[in-house]
Amino acid sequence: MARKTRVLIMGAAGRDFHNFNVFFRGNPDYEVVAFTATQIPNIEGRTYPAVLAGPSYPEGIPIYPEEDLVKVCRDLSVAQVVFAYSDVTHEYVMHKASTVIAAGPDFVLQGPAATMVASSKPVVAICAVRTGAGKSQTTRRVSEIFQAAGKRVAAIRHPMPYGDLAKQAVQRFATYADLDKHDCTIEEREEYEPHLDRGSIVYAGVDYEAILRQAEKEADVILWDGGNNDLPFYKPNLHITVADPHRPGHELRYHPGEANLRLADVIVINKVDTANPDSVAQVRRSIAEVNPSAMVIEAASPITVSGDPNELRGKKVLVVEDGPTLTHGEMAYGAGLIAAKRFGAEPVDPRPYAVGSIAATYKKYPTTGPVLPAMGYGDAQVKELEETINRTPCDVVLIGTPIDLRRVLKIAKPAVRVSYDLQEIGQPTLEDALKALLG
Repeated sequence: MARKTRVLIMGAAGRDFHNFNVFFRGNPDYEVVAFTATQIPNIEGRTYPAVLAGPSYPEGIPIYPEEDLVKVCRDLSVAQVVFAYSDVTHEYVMHKASTVIAAGPDFVLQGPAATMVASSKPVVAICAVRTGAGKSQTTRRVSEIFQAAGKRVAAIRHPMPYGDLAKQAVQRFATYADLDKHDCTIEEREEYEPHLDRGSIVYAGVDYEAILRQAEKEADVILWDGGNNDLPFYKPNLHITVADPHRPGHELRYHPGEANLRLADVIVINKVDTANPDSVAQVRRSIAEVNPSAMVIEAASPITVSGDPNELRGKKVLVVEDGPTLTHGEMAYGAGLIAAKRFGAEPVDPRPYAVGSIAATYKKYPTTGPVLPAMGYGDAQVKELEETINRTPCDVVLIGTPIDLRRVLKIAKPAVRVSYDLQEIGQPTLEDALKALLG
């Protein structure tokens, strides 16, 4: 009998588990001996549970911190390392490849043919070239178009399994009560709540083939709501990729965002209302270079503020932004800071008042500007976020996150919400792009 290839999967509690489930689980040619974890706190030191790993793994599969990669490869006689996480530079990927190759194993990047699951229903995938480009508002816009055509929509969100993996195998969200039932983190709520507000059912979890089969029973169309700049887990009938002219050139520098740009049927250049025209032109040149046949849509994400925006003028404000946009996305700001400057407010730098893991986040992601990333990967971090907000001297807290943080935090100051939706500019539009699937 031929010896199985011993595999280690490098991940961040998302793509890594999916690749294992659809390609390695039950595959007689491979034995996955370990995962390594990065990007997301509190994942390493755990085990991918046996109930999800299958009968070949009665003890489950250990998850190690990525800094132990070389040692684990040597100790466990690893022959192949699969890189399976997203929103990193091409240079970063190749440094990891060099580290692995120097330790002995092969270094592997798996593509769509090995990792995409086919659906019996039409699938529209919304992906991006970078975190924070505007996938969420694009997905909401696509959902609205389908719903207006009388279609039942199920949005399946890229995984964020930060709790009990076995319990999170298949999650269905139809109400806010479901968010509480599944102990959702702030990051999860930010992605799920806007869909619920619009009447869409949301699925997420760990086992994405099982999730798809359940969603197919109650939906006419499946929306893949991507995470970071990852590739879709499902084979799409229409692949939409969102590009960000606030970071021109990144569409060709980050993995696997460039692959999304090349795979796209439709490319949405978002935020053209707040970007430099030269930057928009640079993104268009990138598209012409690698995917000239794609439909290109220009769009804005107009910003609105709850209440009277004139009341912000001259006020000292603490701006709280979407966490992943500032961390993995490497942005110095988001919609909140744009709103603060537009309406004449004076942003207060929260960094001197940050505590615990929030202070550590600033050290890990030094490109973050004078805004507060809404980190919330667990109860302890949520408490530290709350303490940081309440320690920062300001007149108003300006909430630029996709959800109202007052639902999960006790903010001891007046707060105002910033919201944003996608608005196509000129033609073509997303409705044009979706025409073949609307009949």
